[in-house]
Amino acid sequence: MSEAKLVIEAPERNKEPITLVLQDVLSEKFGADSSLKALEVASGTGQHVVHLGQRLPKVSWQPSDMEEKYLASISAYVKESGAKNVLDPLMIDVCKPVSEWPGKFSAASLDLILNINMVHISPWPCTEALFRAAGHLLRPKGIMVTYGPYAIHGEITPETNVAFNESLKSQNAEWGLRDIDDLEKEAKKNSMTFDAMFNMPSNNKILIWQKAETESE
Repeated sequence: MSEAKLVIEAPERNKEPITLVLQDVLSEKFGADSSLKALEVASGTGQHVVHLGQRLPKVSWQPSDMEEKYLASISAYVKESGAKNVLDPLMIDVCKPVSEWPGKFSAASLDLILNINMVHISPWPCTEALFRAAGHLLRPKGIMVTYGPYAIHGEITPETNVAFNESLKSQNAEWGLRDIDDLEKEAKKNSMTFDAMFNMPSNNKILIWQKAETESE
């Protein structure tokens, strides 16, 4: 195994449950045989995106991260997998304007944006920036998929998530579980709506955010 490859237990556990939900959602939203363009923001080790690339071959996946160790790990996973539909990772800081990102990202050019386990371990402005970027980059009726633990209408459940939230805040006061109501406000600011929620293992959820259907320019 490449020394650059990082292995984290959580992605190994949740990559298949996430894939199964995405298979159903993408088939429902776009049709089973659609060729799609996807960006993963904050790909981490690359364990998710390579698994998704293998299981969803009609999707062209663009992984990204802002840490060198993760970019190296993603590259190692992509090379080892041989997946032709997973591109080389880009160093993207979601808090920067899309115009400053590497690569060529144009308005309404993506079908899917994926973001796993970032929202609760980053300052709130990163979440605002994520929704702002999605509103710009997603084509009409495109979707953003976020995964992680959330507060629901002001309440965090179960107690393990309450303890996790307290642990996060003890590490960094700007971290913590975000409330779906607050996320929905950010979605609306950026021409998106809260479309669906799926219960996932370990008290996590997948949230689906859909870009409004607007006339093409």
